[in-house]
Amino acid sequence: MGVVVFDGVVLGDVAVPCEVLGRVQGPDGRPAYDVRVCSARAEVETAHVSIKPGWRLASLARCDTVIVPGIDDVTGPMPGEIVRAIQRAADRGARIASICSGAFILAATGLLDGMRATTHWLGAPLLQERYPDIEVDPDVLYVDHGHILTSAGAAAGMDLCIHIVRSDLGAEVAAHVARLSVMPLERAGGQAQFIDHPSPDADGESLSELLGWIERNLRSPLTLPVIAQRAAMSTRTFSRRFREQTGTTPAQWIIRARVREARRLLETTRLSVEHIATNVGFGSSAVLRQRFAQLVGTSPRAYRSAFSRA
Repeated sequence: MGVVVFDGVVLGDVAVPCEVLGRVQGPDGRPAYDVRVCSARAEVETAHVSIKPGWRLASLARCDTVIVPGIDDVTGPMPGEIVRAIQRAADRGARIASICSGAFILAATGLLDGMRATTHWLGAPLLQERYPDIEVDPDVLYVDHGHILTSAGAAAGMDLCIHIVRSDLGAEVAAHVARLSVMPLERAGGQAQFIDHPSPDADGESLSELLGWIERNLRSPLTLPVIAQRAAMSTRTFSRRFREQTGTTPAQWIIRARVREARRLLETTRLSVEHIATNVGFGSSAVLRQRFAQLVGTSPRAYRSAFSRA
């Protein structure tokens, strides 16, 4: 896995994939990714420090994933050597992912033309203006096209990295990585990137305890009136507070939580799909298969074949 760096690279965007992906261990206990920081020259300058990467751009030829961090000045020309190296990597089938304003470099390669993509919400209008062939979505955390991925600001880069781990190694490994990174698991790609609200703890009405209760009671009929009553709010007030604090609706949050638990059970148990559907609260295997296909992109059976360690 290669992380490309260049003059003006955003230091935090470099650190995120190195720290998150560099610490991932596969089911066999060995490092899952060989993370290499690559550059065109022996030293690159950031706004704060100089970096001496251990690898040159030629190393990308051996990387099946290339991550493009953000660039400080999105108004200037994009680094040509980096753009060409990314194009070559994509031509041979490598997966390309950008973090934050790295989408501007990725856009310069032409790889995003005709695609939906995202970047930091502040830079989204300029990205759309400069590259009109791209459908820029400023309202999501990341967009995954399989071989091309883009993400929003630095924190969304962590969400993207955990999403990559989940796609490659399964939900159980991703959950472990999230715990190590002190990250939530429910920040799905379609969640709102920017939520304008005060800190949920400011008035003592954080929903964190309620979300934990929901996680422990996925098998129960978690209707809106039931969870609103648990939160001691009217359904209208609860729905508004929930969206303010999570960026999504209660129903969508619960569906994702149930699918995530189903993934864990498929990986770690021999329970039938029917039993798993009941255990996570979907009620029937047909509903589980439908939701699973929508959110994971495959069937429970195929997912188990790929990731089961039971």
